[in-house]
Formats: sequence, C-alpha cells, structure tokens
Amino acid sequence: MLQREYLPASGEPRQKLVLLHGWGANREVWRPMLPSLRLWADVTLLDLPGLAPGCGDKAPEFDVLLDEILAAAPTGAVYLGWSLGGQLALALAERAPERVRAVVTLCTNPCFVAQLDWPGMPAADLAVFASAYRDDEQRTLRRFDSLQVAGAENPRALLRELQALRPPQPGLALETGLIWLAQLDQRQLLSSLLPPQLHLLADNDGLHPPELQDSMRGLPARVWVFAGCAHTAPLEQPEAVAEALQAFLAEQNLLAAVAAPLALAKHDVAQSFSRAAAEYDSVAQLQRDVGDRLLASINALPEAPEKVLDLGSGTGHFSAALRQRFPDATYIGLDLAEGMVRYARDVHPQAGEWLVGDAEALPLASASVDLVFSSLAIQWCLRPELLFAEVARVLRPGGRCVFTSLGPATLHELRSSWAAVDEYQHVNEFLPLERLDQAAARTPGIALQVDIEPFCMEYRQVRELLNELKTLGAHNVNRDRPVGLTGRRALQGMLQAYEQWRRDGLLPASYEVYFGTLTKV
Repeated sequence: MLQREYLPASGEPRQKLVLLHGWGANREVWRPMLPSLRLWADVTLLDLPGLAPGCGDKAPEFDVLLDEILAAAPTGAVYLGWSLGGQLALALAERAPERVRAVVTLCTNPCFVAQLDWPGMPAADLAVFASAYRDDEQRTLRRFDSLQVAGAENPRALLRELQALRPPQPGLALETGLIWLAQLDQRQLLSSLLPPQLHLLADNDGLHPPELQDSMRGLPARVWVFAGCAHTAPLEQPEAVAEALQAFLAEQNLLAAVAAPLALAKHDVAQSFSRAAAEYDSVAQLQRDVGDRLLASINALPEAPEKVLDLGSGTGHFSAALRQRFPDATYIGLDLAEGMVRYARDVHPQAGEWLVGDAEALPLASASVDLVFSSLAIQWCLRPELLFAEVARVLRPGGRCVFTSLGPATLHELRSSWAAVDEYQHVNEFLPLERLDQAAARTPGIALQVDIEPFCMEYRQVRELLNELKTLGAHNVNRDRPVGLTGRRALQGMLQAYEQWRRDGLLPASYEVYFGTLTKV
C-alpha cells in the first residue's frame, strides 16, 4: 500500500516537490536533503509498493501505481526520482503532463537493461539477481547495497546508513519492481516529454556503466554529473543535489513566490519567554488551570506510552504530573526558549531529557513518540501545517497529541480597548479554528478533533493584567507592534476604554481556549 508523508516548506513555499525513491529503499533516503529542500518547497514523500521493502505483500500493476501516485501528489508539482523512482517520474510526466511541472531524475538509467546500442546491466545478470532475491531476500538486498555504495568516499559508513533505513522484512512484492526494471525502456520518451527535464548522474555509480554519461548526453536532455559520488547520491551529497535542483527550477522560471502567512518573530518569542523563566510560575494560574484540565482529559490510551513529549514544556511544571500518570514512559521536555529549558533542567533534574527546539522542526526521529502533550504553546506557531506535519512525523502509528491553544477571541477586551485609541497591533493575534482544520486536512494520516472552552480571569486594574502578561513573557511579540514606548496619552485612553467591561467591580480578561486531540491513524 502506498504511504504518504507531507512536509510543508519551513520557509516561503516557492514550489511543490514529490520525491520518489528507488528499488529496495523507502522515503527515508530523502531525509538528509529535507533541510535544504524545505527552505523553499512543500515536499511530499511516498513509500512505493514494488520498490519499498515492507510496503505491502503484493505490488500493484505499473499503471495502477502511477494512478495512485498522482492521486496522492499535489497538482502541478515537480517530480524528483532516484534510480527506479526516476523512471516512475518519467512515466508520470508522460501519463499526466498537465500534473507535472518538471521531471528531475537522479542516478537513473532510462533503459536499465543493456541494449545493443545502449549501456546498462546485462539482461542475464538482472535475471540471476531476481532469481537470487526469490531464494534469499535479505542476502540479495545486502549484495545490492554493496553495489549501491561502491565508489563512495566512505562506503562502510554509507552502507550502515543505507541498511538502517530498511525494515527487517522486505517482502516478495519487490520482485515486481525488478520486472519493471527489466521491461522499461524510456529513451524515446526523453525526446517527447512536454515538461522540462534534468538528469543528474554520479561519476562513481556502481550500478550504471560509465558509458551512460555519454549516452545520456547524446539525447535531447539536460545532464549534470556529480563528481566523487556513488549511486547513493541522496545520502552522499544531499546539499549538492538540492542546489542543482533549485538552480534548474530557477533557470526554468519554476520558483515563483507563493504568498505565505506572516509569521511571528520567533527569535523575539524565544527571548521573551527566556527572560520570563524565573518568574513565570508566579503568575501562571491560567496556564496551570488549562494544563490540569488537558491532563485530566486524556482518556485511556490503546497502549501505555513508551515515550512522552511535553511540547512547549516551559518551566517543566507538568513534568511531575506526566511522569506520575505515565511512570514507565521516557519523558522529553522541549521548548523554543533556551532560558525556559535551562530553568526546567535546574528545577527538575530527574525528570528526563530537556531539549531546545522548534515545534515546526522537531529535533526528534520519525515515529519515535507515543504521546505528545502540549498546553498553551502552539498558539505561537502561525504555520499549523508545519506543526501538524512535524507532530505526525514523530508520532508512532496510533500515537496521540493532546493540546490546548488560544483562539482569536482571546483578550478581546484588551484588543478593543487599544483599538479605541490607535491603529497599532498591541495584542497578539491567534489563529482561528478554521486554519487548524485546514492544516489537518492537508496532513495525511491524522485525525483532528477540537473543542472550544471559554476561560476568564478577573482583575481590579488593567495594569495587573498588563504586568501579568509581561511577567509571563506573553506580551506583544507581533511584527506589527508599535515601535518604542507607547505614549502616556494612548495608554490612558486604553485604560479608560477598558472600564466599559467592568462588572461587579472587576475587569474581565477572556481567553478562547482550544482543546484538541490529534491522532495518527
């Protein structure tokens, strides 16, 4: 069964990429390239039956697989295919040219089997290899791996890295991929394809004859060769491959800017909360109330979690409660603010592991976490598609993320009171629920459920609220905030406007709190 992973751009998205791996590999082979690619591209990764070990017991027909890829991929994407994945990319461009903006192949021979006028693997050798695979899958794959790393600068380390990506049971479905390698001859296709194409080769490729470079250059196709590189280019030279791809797309005018939502200044957010660490808990009553409610809402899990991630762990206040609730689990506290992490580590030295990290680029392995707990943290993420993609990536199948966040009605009294005196943005903006729903719908393999609950804090004076927000580090960090100190007249005007909300001698501060559960299905 084809498996899909969607990773939005971490920077401004300028193109959509679909990455297709080769025979005997899976989507993990692209991981080293993702930091470079996601700076400018939304990336779709696929595990392909017939090519990926452990991806189903039976591979579909070739045309059926092409249709499944098109159904899982965004329209108008650039396809990058490695090895046999490059041949799939070429076939997709022929089958649906209106869906494919460009094709880039990497270490791909358009006709893998040698012909009288074309270099490749002898048909008899491929037949022997296929027979050996039927007899002993594991041994044959190890032999194949040795061929892939042959010519690399550090083949032993590369071999260990390559083999670590593969599940223990490859399965007989890979025999179908070998049949495709034996049958596909796409040389004529290179002359007739409508989308732009680039073919990247490696000069030390142990799977393809050296003559392939000259034969490819004889075709009407753009060819580039990486020096000192073996067949495993995505692992050996990930930055160079990403640079070549980006340069080609820029040359083809395929990197048009796409509007992205205005992000918070994350550096300002991190610094603000770092400065607040020592005094944070003294004014964090709302944060405690909401977090306690979230912790109590966790229903019985299918299995006891082995690893719990406290995302946006702050001072580590909930570390003890989480360890008490899940005593056998490994606890990880992660926060964007280095000062918060230092404080939490000092106050809770026995809690577990403390990490500085961004929720939109988690420094954790894929499928490594069973439960994510995040209370009043993700409202600082204005790209929920990035957040949900990362949470989905690190969760194991069946894993769950429970979170609270803030909606746009939060602090509406303060916002309207400032609006009565000037046009600046004095109060942090938070995303509407529709944005979370849209982001979840774009992220494959997750189900999202959100409930909304109102919370209200009360104060004798507005200055008490302002001082509390400042002490929390949650004061205005938007880029549209006023520069410099707010004038005395404007401040007095806001204080006077806020008085319209006074009831029974107290001033309310409303919070629109989202209680969400994200499940990896």
